[in-house]
Amino acid sequence: MAEQEDLHPAEDEQLITLIDDKGNEELYRVLFTFDSEDYHKSYVLLYPQSDSDNDELDIQAFSFTPDENGDASQGDLFPIEDDDEWQMVEEVLNTFLGDEDAE
Repeated sequence: MAEQEDLHPAEDEQLITLIDDKGNEELYRVLFTFDSEDYHKSYVLLYPQSDSDNDELDIQAFSFTPDENGDASQGDLFPIEDDDEWQMVEEVLNTFLGDEDAE
């Protein structure tokens, strides 16, 4: 598994607006962010705010460049295109979800 410095659970109201190819805007909540030493990148995992009350969330992941304050909601998001990188992100997510279930 990739080395990560820290998982940073999101504050309750950390929101990001994503705009799709057709110009539609959707509000997303930040689940958590983390840094990978292996890939030298920061990552953010999001889910649609409209899914907040659902049992299952449609989680999306991106690498990001934070703003000067380290804020993912104001930085640039980039798609994850490498299969090994996706696998690392999935492992971190599964660890995060396992830790949440244990609490």
